[in-house]
Amino acid sequence: MDNLRFIDLELKQIKQNDLYRKLRYGTSNHAHITINEKKLLNLCSNDYLGIPVTKIKIKQIQSSSRLVSGNDELYKKLEDKLAKHKSQQTSLIYPTGYMANLGSITAIVKKGDLILSDELNHASIIESCKLVGAKILVYKHNDMDDLNKKIKQEGKNRFIITEGIFSMDGDFSKLKEITEIAEKSKTITILDDAHGDFVVGKDGKGTPNHFNVTKKIDLYVSSLSKALGSFGGYVSSQNNVIDLCINKSKSFIYTSALPSFLVEYSLKRFESDREKQRKKLEDNTIILAKGLRQIGYQIDSKTHIIPIIIGKEKTAMSFGEFLFERGIFVQPIRYPTVPKNKARLRISMTAWLSKKDINTTLAIFEQAAKKFKP
Repeated sequence: MDNLRFIDLELKQIKQNDLYRKLRYGTSNHAHITINEKKLLNLCSNDYLGIPVTKIKIKQIQSSSRLVSGNDELYKKLEDKLAKHKSQQTSLIYPTGYMANLGSITAIVKKGDLILSDELNHASIIESCKLVGAKILVYKHNDMDDLNKKIKQEGKNRFIITEGIFSMDGDFSKLKEITEIAEKSKTITILDDAHGDFVVGKDGKGTPNHFNVTKKIDLYVSSLSKALGSFGGYVSSQNNVIDLCINKSKSFIYTSALPSFLVEYSLKRFESDREKQRKKLEDNTIILAKGLRQIGYQIDSKTHIIPIIIGKEKTAMSFGEFLFERGIFVQPIRYPTVPKNKARLRISMTAWLSKKDINTTLAIFEQAAKKFKP
């Protein structure tokens, strides 16, 4: 239709800028993914701990929203465990991590408030902040001088929002310094710890535990879909905050509840031997990062998210295709997920990978290094 011709023009522009995306269909199975009958080592999975698959009996798939008839009793059991896990009074499960950020931020932040947001925060945080009508000040990534300067501006309530481990760079937030600034300025702290939860800290309690600032976080946002290897998102805080989310959070009120079998699946994985898997993930990460550095790649990350910065989008695509042809699946990450000309290969290490898998990966990355000169 002629009145939709502008869409073709926009798609053409996206392709010309090497930013075109298309879906690749595949089947994931532990350390591997099969795409077009080609079996590859999967270095893109968020299933960080690789907890052995748990069999559960699938019951009723769907009932309603949680405020109607979808609030299965398993929710309370899991939410109580998650609250204890985060050293908070209570928790609330959402269908996704994106919806957890969207729901909690829009429930507690209002027009007239001040938000201080790290410039590398996830898109779900950025979009949630835009919806509330508060004044938003973006501080330079992990720059405490910039945060200190901007936090002096007025706001009815002030909020610092940051990730625990940043999803595209794999670096830690400066939580110790951030919580000190928040205490001095009487500012509320919101932490999205999707990539640190169940991975770092004692017993996988997350990034704040890693930095010994657990009690200084006012609202936790996290995921059941990453290290726990299940599905969903959740928030943890004191009782009145969660009560407000239940009453005001649109992404909680106006959506269907997660099927109870997914809640049960999360429970079983939560209660599994996560410590054994955490240790294996840690060992795998050390081996891969050390090997990549020896080859000549500049690896700054100290976490299981290991980005290899390529630069130009077209080069990153060629690099990814080179790896794909040789049995390694690592998706190139491009603008707008990362800044222009900072395209990268984002490796997500998991405990699914064996030492043999890692050695195979390093051998192929060494071949790539000769071709693309890191």
